[in-house]
Amino acid sequence: MRRLLALLLIAPLVAFAALTAAPALAKPAPLRVLYLDQSVGWKHAPVARPADGGLAPSEAALTAIGQESGAFTTEVTQDAREITPQRLERVDVLVFYTTGALPISPEAWAAIQQRVAAGKLGFVGVHSATDTAWPYDGPGETYTRFIDGKFAGHPWTQGTPIRVETLDPDLPLVAMWPLSFDYAEEIYQHSDFDPTKVRVLQTLDFAGTSVKRPYAVPIAWAREIGRGRLFFTNLGHTPSTWDDPRFRHQIVEAVLWTGRRADGRATPDTLRQFLWQVKALLAYEPVEGRDDQAIIGRLLKMDPTWQAATAQRIADLRAVYPAKPDSDRAPFDTAYKAVLADVLTRGGAR
Repeated sequence: MRRLLALLLIAPLVAFAALTAAPALAKPAPLRVLYLDQSVGWKHAPVARPADGGLAPSEAALTAIGQESGAFTTEVTQDAREITPQRLERVDVLVFYTTGALPISPEAWAAIQQRVAAGKLGFVGVHSATDTAWPYDGPGETYTRFIDGKFAGHPWTQGTPIRVETLDPDLPLVAMWPLSFDYAEEIYQHSDFDPTKVRVLQTLDFAGTSVKRPYAVPIAWAREIGRGRLFFTNLGHTPSTWDDPRFRHQIVEAVLWTGRRADGRATPDTLRQFLWQVKALLAYEPVEGRDDQAIIGRLLKMDPTWQAATAQRIADLRAVYPAKPDSDRAPFDTAYKAVLADVLTRGGAR
């Protein structure tokens, strides 16, 4: 009986000791990033390797960002042929800073899309990742459809003063940037951009950008593909951007989010897309005394079908905007005046 009582008294103590001695939950291993910065055509300074060997500036920066944050490890390659279905099994996030028609196999591209859709692979595109495309007719989407945009010129060349508007300040992907800030970068505009597939997180604000266009120009967006995630940023052309703590922080958050280590929405917001198309249209030729905020307020109450059609009409102005100073302006002027008149009339300005 004494032995039984002793065991009954000791058992809870042993159990308590075992619980208190249990190791803390293991910290997740760093995500495994594979960085492809191959240039088939124009080579940007951040991806140019020194003649005497060594890493390109962005390769060194990405490696350091991963080490300093502890969020990820980095492997680099400038040969898309090294991306194989087998290697992808050892990768958590794929980062592209690329140009031109990459020599990536149809099997590899199909495998990338399958793994992204299954939530096993994240994708991050930096700057000229949208200046990349190659023929593909296999399962899934072409690369342009996947990333949701194709380079269509950069009126804002390196060092051009721009103003950026951050649209989701509470989202970790962009929370490191102010709501509105002035910057100097090379910014791409895009064709084949489908606003119904992505959530735009940052955009050019033409109220504070000297080189204006009458259509919206997204700077960063996020997309959900099945259970997987994609993030793209227009920034990264200018070498100094890679030294900016905010940009470096954004890269960390992009890897964590696409690698499914962080939460955050990527629901397309078509109403906001409409809003920014209208803001760009009105900012293109500002008129003193015109109450643009009141116009926009009225337009936001319009029928969603009209809003969607108008947003597309404004976006289509990019294709007819004069490419050069001596280009024929007639097609653009006709389309621009028509959509502006409709917006002003429905917005109560005339």
